[in-house]
Amino acid sequence: MELVAPAGNLPSLKAAVDHGADAVYIGMRDDTNARHFPGLNFDAGNLAKAVFYAHVNGAKVFLAINTYPQPQGWQRWTRAVDLAADAGLDALIVADIGVMEYAQARYPGMRLHLSVQASATNRNALSWYRQAFGIRRAVLPRVLSLNQVVRLAANSPVDLEVFAFGSLCIMVEGRCQLSSYATGKSPNLSGACSPAEFVTWQKHPSGLESRLNGLLVDRFPADSAAGYPVICKGRFRAAGAVYHVLEEPTSLNTIALLPALARAGIKAIKIEGRQRGTAYVAQVTSVWRAALDALHKHSDAFAVQHEWLHSLASVAEGAQTTLGAYQRAWQ
Repeated sequence: MELVAPAGNLPSLKAAVDHGADAVYIGMRDDTNARHFPGLNFDAGNLAKAVFYAHVNGAKVFLAINTYPQPQGWQRWTRAVDLAADAGLDALIVADIGVMEYAQARYPGMRLHLSVQASATNRNALSWYRQAFGIRRAVLPRVLSLNQVVRLAANSPVDLEVFAFGSLCIMVEGRCQLSSYATGKSPNLSGACSPAEFVTWQKHPSGLESRLNGLLVDRFPADSAAGYPVICKGRFRAAGAVYHVLEEPTSLNTIALLPALARAGIKAIKIEGRQRGTAYVAQVTSVWRAALDALHKHSDAFAVQHEWLHSLASVAEGAQTTLGAYQRAWQ
């Protein structure tokens, strides 16, 4: 299985490649990608440097153009496709059918991957994307159980990629409304959940408050780290108590499922975290490289190592991990 690692900048891309990634996925420095945060991503100048470094070291580069363009900004999305083609990237990760049509018509040989933002979860949807736009691979949303993934893989007309480690999303990808409700900016249009211009931290007698467009999302004691204000992982008062009403901060970790995913025919394992730092990318990529190598060498006797779990837990949200939707017992 191919190991696909995140990179929010050139140092992170180099760290991913140096620590064993088969492919690295990146975004442009604008709203064409779903991690449009200040200081992150690539421009035309360092895009070529990124591709050169990866290719010289035997790795691929995928460009995420995975938000939904509006008419007034259409040229930014087509320019991202053009820049990718000029730089020699290995694939585009695309969500919008207009962008897919443009890429297929303008660059017929360009490899297209269906973004998780398209929320395609069944064979008929994947077949349509394959027939209409030549999609070669699809990234599955993190809402499917392991049984559903296995069944889909057995009948999929395209290669499948699944998330292996990183932040979870309680929404069906591509359908979140929480940030839109609070800020008026949709993560699927503007490229950022909880856009930075709406984020503030305020001192409070009991600690530090994080707010999104004035909405209190969380309050942290003075001796603890303050998390980024994402509504779905905030703490709110409900039924007389204050707690994580929607979702606790935790990270997906599927390392124990690697043998099952390999047997199912999954082609790629994806690490989430283009918004994370270089150290995170290096640490997580090295663990998953070791795990995939161990699986390849000893597929019948694969065992999860304690040091892998310890290393991953140290960079997980809330210092805890879960199998998420993969472990739905009722399925």
